[in-house]
Amino acid sequence: MLLLIGELSNKTGVSIRSIRYYEKKGLILPERLENGYRQYHIADVERVKTIQLFLDLGLRTDEISPILSCESSIPGNEIIKCAPEAISLYEAKLQNTQQQIETLKESESKLKDVLSFWRKVEMQTKG
Repeated sequence: MLLLIGELSNKTGVSIRSIRYYEKKGLILPERLENGYRQYHIADVERVKTIQLFLDLGLRTDEISPILSCESSIPGNEIIKCAPEAISLYEAKLQNTQQQIETLKESESKLKDVLSFWRKVEMQTKG
């Protein structure tokens, strides 16, 4: 089954603009019809959803590209060759995410302290 860009957008919930950007970055490769329209395969629906997942995880498009290339070459032991790169990328992203969580926890604690201080000030002015 082949889809036009609007249909791919509807099936994935991803804007046409984003789909064109993914194409520009080489993450998806539509065929072109004689009239210049983009034509996508039904498998591109899952590919776009996968790209969205990776972007939601905080990966950049240049980090996503090698992973997608690896996944598209899966016929035998090819995927095993991708494991070290994928592990390294995901470990780095996990470490970065954990650091962001720690930073947010510190901010939360400081905000609670400041809020507590100001609530005490407010109580003193009322009483």
